[in-house]
Amino acid sequence: MAIYKNKVEWRGEHLGYTSCQNGVAMEFSAPPDLFGLSNVLTPEDAFVAAGNTCYHMMVLWAMERFKVNLISFECEAVGEVEEFIDKTSWFKTLTLYPRLVVQGKPEGVVQRALDLALKYSTICQSFKSEVIVQPTITVQ
Repeated sequence: MAIYKNKVEWRGEHLGYTSCQNGVAMEFSAPPDLFGLSNVLTPEDAFVAAGNTCYHMMVLWAMERFKVNLISFECEAVGEVEEFIDKTSWFKTLTLYPRLVVQGKPEGVVQRALDLALKYSTICQSFKSEVIVQPTITVQ
């Protein structure tokens, strides 16, 4: 079983510093609208990015598995936060908008690869949020 570690330190006011076991380290804060700082990572940004980056890696894996010649790939992710009357909130949905250009395979095969990528995305499968994928596939 793989284990991943992360450390956070308070740096005063609403600023924190995080370091990951792979050597990545950076400042973070709450979003500015929640009394945080601008121009640094927020937990909300990290949540959306975690889903998007994991899905990205699984798309690459799935394209190799299905022998799809991937010409280009990019994916925008949008997290929708639902707020409740008691001021609690959660990410209701994470919508991924992958845009792919491929060669030599029918769109149906590419769609199956995208479905498999979502199935094997550890992060996306760990969310209680609904993960929606709305791809744009161009076959050359």
